[in-house]
Amino acid sequence: MVHPIKLGKNERMSFSRINEDQSKMPNLIEVQINSYNWFIEKGLKEGLKPCAIADRLHVHNTTIYRELKRGRYTHLNSDLTTEERYSPEIAQQRYEENLKAKGGELKIGNDYELSAFIEKKIGEEGYSPAAVVGEIRRLGLTFKTEISEKTIYNYIDKGIFYGISRESLPEHGERKRKYDKVERKKAARAPQGESIEERPQEINDRQTFGHWEGDCVCGKKRTKETLFVLSERLTRNEIIIKMPDQTAASVVAALNKLERRFGKKFSQIFKSITFDNGSEFMDCAGIEKSVYGKDRKRTKVYYCHPYSAYERGTNENINKMIRRFLPKGTDFRKVTAAYIQRVETWINNYPREILGFETSGSLFERYVAEAA
Repeated sequence: MVHPIKLGKNERMSFSRINEDQSKMPNLIEVQINSYNWFIEKGLKEGLKPCAIADRLHVHNTTIYRELKRGRYTHLNSDLTTEERYSPEIAQQRYEENLKAKGGELKIGNDYELSAFIEKKIGEEGYSPAAVVGEIRRLGLTFKTEISEKTIYNYIDKGIFYGISRESLPEHGERKRKYDKVERKKAARAPQGESIEERPQEINDRQTFGHWEGDCVCGKKRTKETLFVLSERLTRNEIIIKMPDQTAASVVAALNKLERRFGKKFSQIFKSITFDNGSEFMDCAGIEKSVYGKDRKRTKVYYCHPYSAYERGTNENINKMIRRFLPKGTDFRKVTAAYIQRVETWINNYPREILGFETSGSLFERYVAEAA
């Protein structure tokens, strides 16, 4: 006899004579978590280090460290000595206790997939709660529980996600401070190009593609290596280039390499670049001159007012993202080009609230494809 069968939220008609009641199916997420806990416990007994267990389970190291911290307890041996051990039962008990602290209406307690997704994005990939929510929407992911940015912050404050606190969040989850604009002072050296005051309003308003802000991110003191960074004002796309030193010649050489990479499209992708008054950006003619001809210009250069970092706001904000991976004092001599590329890719794949949680990389590629 034809009868309805419910599969999750959907319902279909079945002609089968056998019982297809899906409600009696095991919770596969719970089965997976129990299996992970068993492998962790077994790996520790075998003497494996957390990183080796993570490799075996194909998860990030921090996932294992958080689980070990959650299930840690002091075991009393028969000779009255004590040692630190891991118990999956204790880990689960503490997890459930954290959930109960919020109250009975906490629905995420049974949504293991969503909890794992949030812990991975914030704990391992450095996402903010807003970016997590944006990523769920952008990718069209569905979970048993719908969650908001504010709810994630509340859960973090209450310790629902073990191992994640405000300290785990970008800038510790604090809102950006507003800085007062300082009185403009006379530049130590006169810029060779045009002032930002001459920059067209359409660039100031971020209405058109192809206008960049440039800066250098310094490494360890008394080392020469530096990062030349370019931020596109409309899409917020970032380009990071390692330079041997912080000189005007190195900046021009980096742009020459970049022009060869983009070819004829360069002048449409890099219509203008705005710099501060650093000595490394003073070769205006060299920056603007194309490698494909003496009298051919590849871009237009504008210079900010002295002591006015806010005039390159996109640069400054993205530099903070770079510093998450390459903090002040990093010796760039030991940083490989592959790692710098990973940092650049992470930034350009990060869902940005100001872009409606699209990624700057996807927007940038779209505009590049449209460039003449």
